[in-house]
Amino acid sequence: MERKARAKLVARYRVASGKGFRLKDWDPADTDGFPGDKADAEALLAESTARLAELQDKLYAQDRWAVLAIFQAMDAAGKDGAIKHVFSGLNPQGCTVEAFKAPSANELDHDFLWRHALALPRRGHIGIHNRSWYEEVLVARVHPEVLARQKLPKPVVGKKIWDERLEDIAAFERYLGRQGIVLLKFFLHVSPEEQKRRFLARIEAAEKNWKFSAADVAERARWKDYQAAYEQAIRATATEAAPWHVVPADQKWFTRLVVSETIAAAMEGLDLHYPEVAPEERARLQSAKATLLQQD
Repeated sequence: MERKARAKLVARYRVASGKGFRLKDWDPADTDGFPGDKADAEALLAESTARLAELQDKLYAQDRWAVLAIFQAMDAAGKDGAIKHVFSGLNPQGCTVEAFKAPSANELDHDFLWRHALALPRRGHIGIHNRSWYEEVLVARVHPEVLARQKLPKPVVGKKIWDERLEDIAAFERYLGRQGIVLLKFFLHVSPEEQKRRFLARIEAAEKNWKFSAADVAERARWKDYQAAYEQAIRATATEAAPWHVVPADQKWFTRLVVSETIAAAMEGLDLHYPEVAPEERARLQSAKATLLQQD
């Protein structure tokens, strides 16, 4: 894929301002008029992951920037598959993956950002978060009992708590950017029809039964509530410095291609390079080379 086409693909799903954002304007089945088929997309994905591997090597060697990719989605939207395929070529030594489940008792005794701050990638590394601090304005918003378990003092649980949390998240994300952490936020946008198809496939295939839970059906009944929560979260936190990427998720091959190209484009914009060797160190290297050549 040519550079111009890659840039267009990335820009198509980027949301850098939440003003006027509406999820209904985004088609989960969109493939941006992709001219090829699934096989073509998979070939392009292979090229993209190879670029990511090269960029990761420079990121690690330079040891200045960190990259954090967070994935949010409804159940069965393909987060796990996207992570598996997009990051398949990375060096595990420079990459960490965190899957955030329901908070533990210890985590509930801290502020809602605490456990996420502990999992931030260090310089030179790529962090991948399967779900993130946005769960605190999604699940906790749709299910009041989740908020109740957080043991917050009554005076801080007011009518504006969700606006306040979104404000805190936006401020936290600005802080991360100012520390050299490049934040890439992906919402994998799946349709209810495609989610239903995938749920049925999980039930029918024995090897996929473990992926399905009866609770998934109950959550599906709250579809509109979740869509509204996502819409409000994106509106409040989509900025030029920390944009959202609303990626169509009905076609997994297309989802993975968009995610991979988005991450590669962001890393290519960092001017990553291998550390330059000072003249005196280069002289020592040449001396070491001469010594090695003289040895048996």
